[in-house]
Amino acid sequence: MPNLLFLNAKEVRADLSMEMCMNAMAQAARALYTGHVGAPLRSFTPLAGERGVLAMMPAAAADPPVFGIKTLSLLPANPAEGRPAIQGLIALFNHHTGAPCAIIDGASVTAIRTAAASGLATRTLAKKGARTHGILGTGVQSLSHAEAVLTACPQLQETRIWGRDFNKAKAAANRLQEALKSPVVAVEDRANATRCDVVSAVTASPTPLIEHSNVCPGAHINLVGSHTPNKREACSQTMAQARLYVDGREAALSEAGDIVIPLAEGVINHDHIIAELGAVLSGEAQGRTTPDDITVYKSLGNAAQDLFAAWTLYCHAKQAGTGQQLAM
Repeated sequence: MPNLLFLNAKEVRADLSMEMCMNAMAQAARALYTGHVGAPLRSFTPLAGERGVLAMMPAAAADPPVFGIKTLSLLPANPAEGRPAIQGLIALFNHHTGAPCAIIDGASVTAIRTAAASGLATRTLAKKGARTHGILGTGVQSLSHAEAVLTACPQLQETRIWGRDFNKAKAAANRLQEALKSPVVAVEDRANATRCDVVSAVTASPTPLIEHSNVCPGAHINLVGSHTPNKREACSQTMAQARLYVDGREAALSEAGDIVIPLAEGVINHDHIIAELGAVLSGEAQGRTTPDDITVYKSLGNAAQDLFAAWTLYCHAKQAGTGQQLAM
């Protein structure tokens, strides 16, 4: 049996560039839309004592010739105890032989591919010449989304970051400024982060942080943080006035509170979703139609994204000779 390649978090971050991952997300989006990758809805197994959940996300493709599964533990209390909230792994298998070929740190791939998908959506849907990017949230995804949107829009002149704790926002802005070598400022007023050409919401807020009165004409919004039917980051009016795109229609209609709640209110209907992003990339759906359109990309993440990101990383690591070879 062939050796198993193991890639830890440090190796993932070193080998999987944002541009590389954005290209993988484009392939995944098109494959998901055209049905060339199987990716059933994720499943969650509750842990005893309501400690958290075990999440499992399988996917299978013929091109590239790989199938696999991401398995994660999500324990919300962990950060207060000095541990990551999300930990796990991705296992890849050869499509032709069924043999396992790689074990890859799952949390680091998730962090990069989530932001890369938003970067791809921004590149596809944002107005030309976007100059400002507002980030709501100060966690791991704030850093990766700043990098992803700057990769998509290298002409950006300023990134603004807001958090409920202004000291955390200032610390995040300092880290971002040093890492990106691009202007980053912390803002105390949430509206200052919302009034940007591109807005990325990466919070755990159960209630809307984006009010329509603070959204500029022509803005593009990435909604990333909420992934349950009872939580959302944008108000119903924002969703009603926007051209709405999703990574997967089925999951969005069952899991995305940003969509499920205004649907229940009767503010939007199912047809309000213009298309999956893969349809736009495949030329079968229209993206932005005017400079003043407000576009929203509601991201839940899916196993196709994990599979294509992990496969891209695996191929690069094999060529570069990185990672550890484990005997089976």
